[in-house]
Amino acid sequence: MTKIAFIYPGQGSQTVGMGESFLADPTSRQYFEKADEALGVRLSELMLEGPQENLTLTYHAQPALLTVSSMITERLNREGIYPDFTAGHSLGEYSALVASEVMNFEDAVRIVHKRGLFMNEAVPAGEGGMAAILGMSSQSLEEVTNEVTDRYGVVQLANLNSPGQIVISGTKQGVEQACALAKERGAKRAIPLDVSGPFHSELMRPASQDLSKVLSEAFLKDAKVPVISNVKAKGETKAAQIQELLVRQLYSPVLWEQSVKEMIDSGVTVFVEVGPGKVLSGLVKKIDRSVKCLPVFDVESMEKAVKELSE
Repeated sequence: MTKIAFIYPGQGSQTVGMGESFLADPTSRQYFEKADEALGVRLSELMLEGPQENLTLTYHAQPALLTVSSMITERLNREGIYPDFTAGHSLGEYSALVASEVMNFEDAVRIVHKRGLFMNEAVPAGEGGMAAILGMSSQSLEEVTNEVTDRYGVVQLANLNSPGQIVISGTKQGVEQACALAKERGAKRAIPLDVSGPFHSELMRPASQDLSKVLSEAFLKDAKVPVISNVKAKGETKAAQIQELLVRQLYSPVLWEQSVKEMIDSGVTVFVEVGPGKVLSGLVKKIDRSVKCLPVFDVESMEKAVKELSE
C-alpha cells in the first residue's frame, strides 16, 4: 500500500509571484486575504509584487511561505489527495502542522510572523551566519565545530539535509573559521548562505523563550496525521509534545535526512513537496533515489501530480 507524505519547504524558497496561478480560484484567494487580515499588513501585495529583498525578510518570508503552502494543501485535499505523514523543513514544520490540523491557518500565520521577528531580534544583523558544508560526514564536521566553538565562538550543525550536505550556524567568526577548518579536513566545498541570522543554533535561545510564550497562548490540537518533528525525526501527534518541540526547534539541528528515512521506513513511497521550489525534492532524491517526488508549486504542477497519484 502506497503511503504519501506532504513535505513543506522553509525559508529560502520564497519568490515574488509564488502561488499566483491559484488565485483565480475564490477559496484559494481567501488564504492571501486571511493572511493580510491576520497580520494587519498587505502581505499579499509583497508576495505578488515584491520587491524580493522585502519578501526575504525573515518576518515576511515565514508567513508568506506558510500562506502559499497551506493554500496548495487545501487544493490537493479538494482533489482527494491527503497525506499519511507531514513534515516540513524548519519553518515548513508549521505548514505541516496546519495540514495535520494541529493549528488553524490564521493562528499559524500570526505565530510564524512573531517567530520571524523573534529570530530577527535574537542576534543583530551581521553578527551571525550560516554555511553549507559539502562532502563531509556529520561526525567529522561536529569535531570541527566543537574545536572552533572552544576557540572562536559558537558554531554548530544546524541542518542535516542529505548525505554530504550539512549546514552549520553560529557567530560570524565561528562560521568563517569552521568553513576554513572543514576544507582543511577534506570538505569539498564550504558555501556561505545569504541568511539574516544564525538559525538553529544556541544563539536562538532568546527567541525560543519568546516563542514559548506565544505558543503557550495558542490553541494546539492533537494531530490528525503524524507530523515528523525536525528535532527528533519521529512522528508526533500529541499537542503538548509538539508545542515543546517547536520551542526546541529554534536552537536545535533540523534532522531532515533522518526525518525522510523515518517516513520511508514507515512505508512512504511518494513525497509531495507542497510550496514554492523543488529544494526538498532534490534532497529526498539524494537520500533515496527509489522514491517518487512530486513538487507542487503552481496549478500545472498540481494537475500533473493529481494525475500521477490517481493512476
